[in-house]
Amino acid sequence: MAKKFIHQRNEEQRLRQQNIRQCAKELRRPNRDDLARMLLWQMISGLQHNKKITNRQQELDNLCNMIVGGLVKQGFDERQSEEVFDALAKKYASSLPPFRIKRHLQKDVCASE
Repeated sequence: MAKKFIHQRNEEQRLRQQNIRQCAKELRRPNRDDLARMLLWQMISGLQHNKKITNRQQELDNLCNMIVGGLVKQGFDERQSEEVFDALAKKYASSLPPFRIKRHLQKDVCASE
C-alpha cells in the first residue's frame, strides 16, 4: 500500500512540475539557470571590456576567487572549479552572448527586436 502512495505522490508531483514548466514557457519566464547564466556573462564580459577598470585581470581574478570559494564550500574541487571559470571567461571574451537562441520563446516576437 505504501508503494502505491509513493507512486501516486510522485505522479502528482510530475504533473505539477509539468504544469509549472508549461506556464513558464507560455509566460516566457526565465528560470534561475537562465538568469544566473546571463548574470555571469554580464559580469565577466563587463570586466573584460570596461575601459574604466585599470586592472581588469585582477578584477576578473577577484571574481573567480569569490565564485570558486563558494563552490569549494559546497564541496566542489577547487582546481576543477577554476578550470570551469577560466573556460567560461575565455568563452565570454567576446561581447556577443554565447547562448543559444530559444526559438520556442520567439514565436510572437518580431525579427527586428
